[in-house]
Amino acid sequence: MLITLEQLTKRFGATLAVDRLDLEVRPGRVTGFLGPNGAGKSTTLRMILGLDRPTSGRALLDGRPYSAYEWPLRKVGALLEAKAAHPGRTGRDHLRAMARSNGIAPGRVDEVLEMAGLGGAARKRSGTYSLGMGQRLGIAGALLGDPPVLILDEPVNGLDPDGVRWIRGLTRDLAAEGRTVLVSSHLLSEMQVTADHLIVIGHGRLLADAPLDRILAGHASLEDAYYTLTDGSALR
Repeated sequence: MLITLEQLTKRFGATLAVDRLDLEVRPGRVTGFLGPNGAGKSTTLRMILGLDRPTSGRALLDGRPYSAYEWPLRKVGALLEAKAAHPGRTGRDHLRAMARSNGIAPGRVDEVLEMAGLGGAARKRSGTYSLGMGQRLGIAGALLGDPPVLILDEPVNGLDPDGVRWIRGLTRDLAAEGRTVLVSSHLLSEMQVTADHLIVIGHGRLLADAPLDRILAGHASLEDAYYTLTDGSALR
C-alpha cells in the first residue's frame, strides 16, 4: 500500500509548516522520516492521517485519503503520541474499544498485547503505565488491525534497550512482509541500523528522498550526512 504526497502544503497563519511535499513511501522497506524540530514532520504525519487538513495538495493511501476508508485501523496503524489512552481504562479495555470501533475481532486484542510485551499489564489502568509501557500500548494499538501501513512517530521514546531491539526487529519484520513502514525519529544511530530508505525535510521542504546507502555515500555516519543535508545541501 503506497503513501503518496502530492504538493502537500500546510500553513498556520503566516507560518509555512509544510511546503509542497511531493514523495512516495513504498511497501517492503523501512522508511525513516528525519528532520530538525519544527521541520514539519509531525504536521505531515497528521495530514496523512486526516488529523490536519492540508492548505493545498493532498495525502493519499493507495490513491484515497485516509478518511475514505470505512475501517481505517485495518489499513493504517499509527503511533503519534505515547500514553494517548484514557488513564482510567486498562490497557485491554483501551484496545477493546479501538477494536470494536473498527470491527476487529476481540481475540486480536490479547494477541497484540502479547506481541507488545504487555500481557502481564493488560488489566492495569493505563494511567499507571510508565512512558515505555505507554509506548508499547500505542504500538499494540497500531498493530491491532493487522494493517498494511504502519506510521510510527518516535517509537523508541522511553523504551529500554530490550524495547529498542524489539522495535527494530518488529519494523524490519513488518517491512519484510511487504508492508509500508514509515518511522519518524531523532535517533540517527537507530535509523542507520533500521531504515532502508530515508526522507529528510527541513523548514517543511524536501531535502532528501533516497536509499540509506546513497545518503551515506562519502560520509562516515548518518549523523555526518544528516548535518550536511540540514545545513542546506540537498540530495535528490
